[in-house]
Amino acid sequence: MTGIAFVDSNVRIYAHDRSAGAKRDRAVAIFRQLWSERTGCLSVQVLQEFFVTVTHKLHTPVARAHAREVVRAYSPWVLSPTTPQTVLRATEIGEVAGIGFWDALIVASAEQAGAGILYSEDLDDGQVIAGVRVVNPFR
Repeated sequence: MTGIAFVDSNVRIYAHDRSAGAKRDRAVAIFRQLWSERTGCLSVQVLQEFFVTVTHKLHTPVARAHAREVVRAYSPWVLSPTTPQTVLRATEIGEVAGIGFWDALIVASAEQAGAGILYSEDLDDGQVIAGVRVVNPFR
């Protein structure tokens, strides 16, 4: 892996979902690699979605204190803030790529951070949007 890789919420969530099986194993491996290479990034949106999902929506929820520690640990991975310009860029990306706003905001955040890869299962594997290549790590 070369360059910066942006990680979508679902990958961060699978790393903490005890019922995710092989997806959990793959997500953990991705985070270990990105952590050791110091090439991972994400956005505040990812941290928000992670916290809500792992503390409320998993079959076996993660303790809030642990989820807070994960948010704290991955806060340095937020390389650029979400600004009104990021939101506007997301509206453009969504319109051009034909994707929903929240997915477009992830892409806009990845683009803004300078990521070449976006790990996500929510978009089409291999698709290039705004110069960012989508990789579904679970295919």
